[in-house]
Formats: sequence, C-alpha cells, structure tokens
Amino acid sequence: MTLDPRLNAFRPDVADERLRGQVESARFTTGEIHQVTAPVADIHGEPRFDASLTSQALFGERVRVFDVHEGWAWGQCQQDGYVGYLPASALSDQLSEASHRLCVLSSYLYRQPGIKSQPVTPVYLNSRFAVISEDGDFAQLADGRFVWARHISPIGRGDGDPIAVAERFEHVPYLWGGKTQAGLDCSGLVQASYAAAGLSCPRDSDMIQAGLGTPLLINDLAGLQRGDLVFWQGHVGMMLDSERMIHANGYHMATVVEPLAQAIERISALYGPVTGFRRP
Repeated sequence: MTLDPRLNAFRPDVADERLRGQVESARFTTGEIHQVTAPVADIHGEPRFDASLTSQALFGERVRVFDVHEGWAWGQCQQDGYVGYLPASALSDQLSEASHRLCVLSSYLYRQPGIKSQPVTPVYLNSRFAVISEDGDFAQLADGRFVWARHISPIGRGDGDPIAVAERFEHVPYLWGGKTQAGLDCSGLVQASYAAAGLSCPRDSDMIQAGLGTPLLINDLAGLQRGDLVFWQGHVGMMLDSERMIHANGYHMATVVEPLAQAIERISALYGPVTGFRRP
C-alpha cells in the first residue's frame, strides 16, 4: 500500500522514524515537538509562501518537526496528523500543557486583564490554551496574556452538535486550506465543527468520506437527516435537515445554506455527480 504523504512524513532526505522499513530515506528521525505560538500557522505543500495552502494549525496546537531549513519547519500536526511546511517563526519548542480551548468563532488575547489593553492577538475557534488562573472576567494564560473567560471551555468539553457549530460559520469567506472564521474550505468547516463538538475528524474531504461514519445507500435523496454528510469529488457538505445543506464552497466564495437539490444540479454539471453519503 502506498503511504499518503499528507498523513505520513517522508522525503528522500528525511523521514519519520516510525516509518522505518516502510519507506526509503537517507535519514530517519523522531523529530521534536513544537507548539504553535502564532494565531494561525499556515501549512503549505512546499516551503514557499506562494505555494498552495493545504491546511492550518491553530494557536496552541503541537507539531512534530522533522526538519527546519531556511525558515521553514517540515512537520506533522499532532491534532489531525497532517504533514506540511510551516513558518518556523510560528512555532516554539517551549511547551505548555493545554487545559482549555476557544469555544467561540474568534476572540483576542490581551496583555492585561482589560478590554482596552493593547496590543491584542486574534485567536480562533479550537485554539488551545494553558490557563493558570482567572482574574474576574479574564483567564490568565501560562505566557502571561489574558483571554475573556467566557470564550473558553475546558479541553474535552465539546459544544455537542457539530451541525450547530457549522451554522455559526454561515457567511464566513471561502479560503482553500483554511479552517477559521477568517476563511475556510469545505472540509475545514467539517473538521472545525467536529473539533468544537469534541469529536475527531480527518482534514480532507476524501479522508472524511473514507473514515467518518457509515455509508448510506441513497438514490433519490429520501431519508437524509440532520448531520448526514454529502460528498462529491473533492467536496463535502453537511445536512441541516432532510433538504438543506451547509457547505463552504468556491461558487459563493463563502459558507452558505442552500437546498441540496439545487447544489447537486449545479455541482454535478461542473464536477460530476454525488459520490456518496455518510452518517456519522
């Protein structure tokens, strides 16, 4: 079986030690764990800022770094296993154990426990924090900054319904490779919504179709219900009920709610028919 390079770290010059015997490489290493200290660390397919954005790692996420060269870290995200190139400046080897996550679409980190404190740093849903104390309306983080206490919740306490989370993203702009309120793609919407609900979800639509839930045998669209996932080649949407779907898409360049039948007619004419339905 050919290993998926999106989920397995291997190159001709260096590879993950855990892949020894499965791939050929000049050097194998266990890598070193780093933590994202930027609001968002963009993940690229190549070590160039103009290379395609493939995903993002959020503040507080951990990344196993296998190689650093000319300002680029090549590593694997520990949350979803995604492999790619991140700006090394967005990572730190000083680790803190996350106790809370952001439970709103976006918020800010403050230098002092006051809403007028400057400068501020934006953070996004599912960012992870090490909280050491609470000071009135604010929680203090291990790095000394503060976040609005009602915008965070303990790790492991999910929001319940991933579809309700997805609905909060309506009208957010479309961004290939994105997964925040600043912009996200179809699978980024699904993954972010599931993560906020305390559930794991693969990063890309084909991974989701292969590994999340059970397939449904549907020919006439009857029997779909809230939470079901609809797939096309390279695209995924989430059913709000038996007829309406929410999805981030390049046609509207936004996250929208629309009738599934309407989406099928438009998408099938351009990219082909529905490839499957799954019920998580």
